[in-house]
Amino acid sequence: MSPSPPFSAEDVRERALKSLRLDIAPDALLAPVSAGDHVLSPEAFPPDVGKPGRPAAVLVPIVARAEGATVLLTKRAARLRQHSGQIAFPGGKIDPQDESPIAAALREAWEEIGLHASHVDPLGYLDIYATGTGFRIFPLVAIVQPPFELTLNPDEVDDVFEVPVRFLMDPANHQLHTREAAGVARHFHAMPWEGRFIWGATAGMLKNLHARLYCD
Repeated sequence: MSPSPPFSAEDVRERALKSLRLDIAPDALLAPVSAGDHVLSPEAFPPDVGKPGRPAAVLVPIVARAEGATVLLTKRAARLRQHSGQIAFPGGKIDPQDESPIAAALREAWEEIGLHASHVDPLGYLDIYATGTGFRIFPLVAIVQPPFELTLNPDEVDDVFEVPVRFLMDPANHQLHTREAAGVARHFHAMPWEGRFIWGATAGMLKNLHARLYCD
């Protein structure tokens, strides 16, 4: 059988099924994590970053476009109190009624952008990602099958757009930036694309996607 075209949805699927898992270790909410905002700049974050925190889940939506897979991203609403205007994956905190991080990611994607679960095929989780704001994020990689229609929740999302997987998985497009606050330098990943500044946790999880799927 011939290999799938590079950076196609099938290519992503084959790599994810080899490298990622949908089951979660029993101690996943308690064990220290190795991915997060604190990794590049430990001195810029509280010492307890990476320890047990508030559970959250995001959907890493790989859209199966004929011309090559894309990653669907959102621009958070400007009116939000935290991280307003930033580029993000659909997602949020895991609520008590959510049976799993998968359920939370699918619920949030529906509530934020109107992406119905019938279009989503979960493949597996990236490494749990700790944020400086105290969240422990489960990033769920999934194939999204078009055609689909989106309805944005204006209270949460100002815009959605897609970036080619080929671009995001090219190390030449991975940047390292530094910002200083209160005399402490914070280093973070960034992947600018067509006027969109993809950075912070979103870029960090995309770097993890590259490490897990494309660093053979």
